[in-house]
Amino acid sequence: MDFQQLGRRFGIQKPFAGFQELSSGNINRTYEVIFGSGEQEELYIFQRLNTYVFQQPEAVMHNIHNVTEHIKHKLLDRYGSYERRVLSFLTAEDGNPYLYAENGEFWRAYQFVGGAIAYDVIGNPDQFYEAGRIFGEFQGLLADFPAATLHEIIPDFHNTTKRMEDFAAGVQKDPAARRKQAENEIRFLLERRDEAGLLSRLLETGELPCRVTHNDTKISNVLFDEHTGKALCAIDLDTVMPGAAAYDFGDAVRSGAATAREDEENLDLVSFSLPLFEAFSKGYLQETAGLLTDREIDLLPRSAYCITLELASRFLLDYLNGDVYFKITRPDHNLIRARNQIQLARDIEAKLPDMENIIRKYR
Repeated sequence: MDFQQLGRRFGIQKPFAGFQELSSGNINRTYEVIFGSGEQEELYIFQRLNTYVFQQPEAVMHNIHNVTEHIKHKLLDRYGSYERRVLSFLTAEDGNPYLYAENGEFWRAYQFVGGAIAYDVIGNPDQFYEAGRIFGEFQGLLADFPAATLHEIIPDFHNTTKRMEDFAAGVQKDPAARRKQAENEIRFLLERRDEAGLLSRLLETGELPCRVTHNDTKISNVLFDEHTGKALCAIDLDTVMPGAAAYDFGDAVRSGAATAREDEENLDLVSFSLPLFEAFSKGYLQETAGLLTDREIDLLPRSAYCITLELASRFLLDYLNGDVYFKITRPDHNLIRARNQIQLARDIEAKLPDMENIIRKYR
């Protein structure tokens, strides 16, 4: 790729000096690119979007641009600056926050956030508190943003009612003839089909308000100040869409408060950490005070349960279909993932009363 030319098209006048590809992220290709030298050196992040995954890249960038500009205005009003608190995308020659290269590749670029670091795993409860605070701030800054104006990048992404319908249909078809290996897991999920779809039903009826949602609230999508340890901002906004606030909360604690990775085969190691749940909840509710409805707050514990059941059904459906969606490294990888998430759901199920008490403590 010709970063000199790409830089010029994004309005960067200094000469290209070098780049390195960043290994984080499984979908897009990401590069740290240097222009200028010495005291005049400037760093940017360039990303080539995977247009096989994101088949409407302009819609992705429409959402990101509008959301980040809204956040900038809010931060300016509140703090007088938005530096390091939101991603700032460069504008290309035609006025868009993206461009098409001569070979048809779709590119975007944003200013490098200096002195920041992201983590793949949670180091301690204080760190997860900071993550909760930043995702709560994200929700608060976008409270008055018209969510309905956003494109639905992945239709029915958290429509767990439909997810469970698709799962039930897949069980009946059993295209890879694997049903017998997963009878217990299938039974567990089908018995909880109605509970899994609770959030999507309430969103559809209007009992839960439609808000701007991040939809990928894992710890690695938070930038932290490398010196103070304070969270700076949420990143990776490709899946920003309309949805329920509980989707983001539920997925954050599902992934962050689990005591083992998603494909841990030893289920004795898989549980749900109440101290981590409390840390995230404290930070999240601190930033959303006065924003969420009573119903939204009441459902925060159950959101973790719903999203865990959703992901378990997705892993198991992919196993039944012959592993056509999730990347695997062994033949039973998706079955192991499904069993892992089912074990996590069982533990959340048992701990729901404790989780509800924690939410009452901080609401």
